[in-house]
Amino acid sequence: MPAAQSGSTDRFGRRLRDLRISVTDRCNFRCRYCMPREVFGADHQFLDRAELLSFEEITRLVRVFAELGVRKIRLTGGELLLRRNLEDLVAMISAVPGIEDIALTTNASLLAAKAQELREAGLRRVTVSLDSLDEQHFAQISDTRVPLSQVLRGIEAARRVGLAPIKINSVIKRGVNDGDDLLRLAEFGREHGHIVRFIEYMDVGTTNGWRMTDVIPAKEVVERINAVWPVEPTEAHYPGEVARRYRYLDGRGEIGLITSVTQPFCQSCTRARLSAQGELFTCLFAARGHDLRALVRSTASDAELKDRISGIWQRRSDRYSELRTSGTAPRSKVEMSYIGG
Repeated sequence: MPAAQSGSTDRFGRRLRDLRISVTDRCNFRCRYCMPREVFGADHQFLDRAELLSFEEITRLVRVFAELGVRKIRLTGGELLLRRNLEDLVAMISAVPGIEDIALTTNASLLAAKAQELREAGLRRVTVSLDSLDEQHFAQISDTRVPLSQVLRGIEAARRVGLAPIKINSVIKRGVNDGDDLLRLAEFGREHGHIVRFIEYMDVGTTNGWRMTDVIPAKEVVERINAVWPVEPTEAHYPGEVARRYRYLDGRGEIGLITSVTQPFCQSCTRARLSAQGELFTCLFAARGHDLRALVRSTASDAELKDRISGIWQRRSDRYSELRTSGTAPRSKVEMSYIGG
């Protein structure tokens, strides 16, 4: 439709196709690379309920984004299942014309009780953040009292109700989970038919103490897996796909590598991010967002919202990962827990 082509191309010719929506900044984990406890402890002030976009406000924005070409929605957090009645939001978004795919990213600690309702509401897929299958390492990395078994039950519940394919996102950090953990995660994916995506440790935000020396390059991850279960590269499912895909030669599925540090993919990025309080971010590494909540809560029309969003995207020139050096890491950047991964 004509509206889908209007105002949806940035300065590098990248079209707006994907929208990631954070529905809450709260989380019940304190992963070191995202929400370190010394920063996000018991005294941390999360957003008040009134500051969050309502489900109706989110859905209205999704309609406008759909008119600008967005076809895929991913719901994130914080831990998004801490937001009550999330299945209602999924149902509302699934009814928006033009939206073809709805997925969510979760730590799966609350997924077992919600998987069926989410599937019935229109959810297609889930991605689970899981960095180790060793009980002790899992507890150390996620810094939570939630047992690993609870996460695994959530993954199994998602599989049982047909939320597939299930993707497992694993951030690999040198000296933390780059040994047996890595291979156990790959084996878990092979055994259960899940796609494990290994993510290079990134300098998202300014609180995770990122250093280039902590990064395990994707090339090294592939070499380690290939030594045990041979793999070969395969084509992307669609233009702009984030993960580089490799399939096992024995036919037991595939893995993905997200290579923001060593092989940036800025040139094909089609993603916008909406924070829980309605700020639009055009890059995961942006220093600031653009307030859409004020417009939504004013007398602005959908046409005015559309013009605002289109103008922001047309001015977009983000390519942080292509410019990254050890020196850029301390720059002010929004925290991942605020806008989702």
